Amino acid sequence: MVRGQLSRAVTLEMAPVADWTKPLIPANTSGHVQWPDAVTPDVAHSGTRPHSQGQGSANVRCLIVTETLDAGGMDEVVGFLARGLPHFGLSVAILHTPTDGVSPLGRLGQVLRKEGIEIANVGREECEAWIRDWKPDVLSIHGAPNWVLEAAARCSVPAIETLHGMHNEFNATTSEVAGRRQLLAGLVSVSEMVRRQYLAIHSSCDPASVVTIPNGVPAHRQQAMPREQARKILGINDEYLFLSLSRHCIQKNTYGLAAAFSRVADAVPQAHLLICGRPDDTAYAGQVVGLKGKMQNGDRLHLRDHSPHPRVLLSAADGFVLDSFFEGWALSSMEALVAGVPVIISDVGGAVEQLADRPEWGRLIPNPLGNPLEVDWESMTAARFQRQTNQDELVQAMISFTRDQMDRTPGSFASEAVARFDGALCLRRHAGVLKAAAVGEPIGFAQPAL
Repeated sequence: MVRGQLSRAVTLEMAPVADWTKPLIPANTSGHVQWPDAVTPDVAHSGTRPHSQGQGSANVRCLIVTETLDAGGMDEVVGFLARGLPHFGLSVAILHTPTDGVSPLGRLGQVLRKEGIEIANVGREECEAWIRDWKPDVLSIHGAPNWVLEAAARCSVPAIETLHGMHNEFNATTSEVAGRRQLLAGLVSVSEMVRRQYLAIHSSCDPASVVTIPNGVPAHRQQAMPREQARKILGINDEYLFLSLSRHCIQKNTYGLAAAFSRVADAVPQAHLLICGRPDDTAYAGQVVGLKGKMQNGDRLHLRDHSPHPRVLLSAADGFVLDSFFEGWALSSMEALVAGVPVIISDVGGAVEQLADRPEWGRLIPNPLGNPLEVDWESMTAARFQRQTNQDELVQAMISFTRDQMDRTPGSFASEAVARFDGALCLRRHAGVLKAAAVGEPIGFAQPAL
């Protein structure tokens, strides 16, 4: 408790991370960062517009429920589904139900509302009335509090929960997990690791009621820009740029990554690391800032706020790195692969699937805690500022990227990655599960062949 209070006191006196008013290396350019025009999202699929087979029946009314609509990976999946499911026979709206009951819409929520997607921001008191008024056939749940599920049950509306990770179940009792499961018609897991973790906690759960649907990449996130243009925007010349699109928080383990990069920077003079994301935990981010100030080459560690231009950052990057304690299925590493950027990723949910049988796509390193199935809040908290068990492997992988010059030719493996992370297939599978639940059918039978 004392350590936490001291870290918060220190953090209050400093900006946790820098904004984007200046390029990464001001000496290489002049003026402010000039971002290109934003890409307007179209249909969230991988290429061609989805076919109409299976859509002859009347639209299923689907209410997508989430506790946050800002800049996280779960938020992005909610936006992906809201934009894409209507092309697979579902009418959608979003029910924003923050756990504290007072949070306004975040960045993504405001964008979706401007695109014309119906969004209601409600608390516990209004939730049931709003569900009854909208008359959904099924709910798609993404991190919503229990009172939403209880309201849906009173309205006799089936609910499917998508497990984006096990963070809500860490340190939860089996009875708590089982109690929430009783309010659901089934669950979707974004990776096999998350599915195994869930079934290990709730061993009496029917495995057929938990199906795995890996995340896909929306079409507008696949668009790149010329590498030279992107690097000029950021002020990068011949430097080797590692990128980590990570919120500044304990889950993403940015302190552990920064500590490892300190060794990389000492060994590789041209290496730079950009950690870019929303500072969710300002006390934790302040500790990373403090570490940067102590590093011999701290000027080559760049800690920045969230950027709405990931395609610019990915086009400029030479390598991508993610050293998380846990993930459900990391969107950022998948998007890096789709952009043709080789990745280094710790052993978390989805990591094995993303790099399966493709050594030229990157390196899978051990989890910072060793066994990813043993990660919980207590173990992460104990290890967050310590030298972690995978540091040597992480340092070696990053140095090998700079020395071996992993293939960064534009499009070298991007087209294969686009096919592997097919957004249309992801949407089709979610639509199948939700339609099955809406009519009371087992969701395991709703899965088309891969």
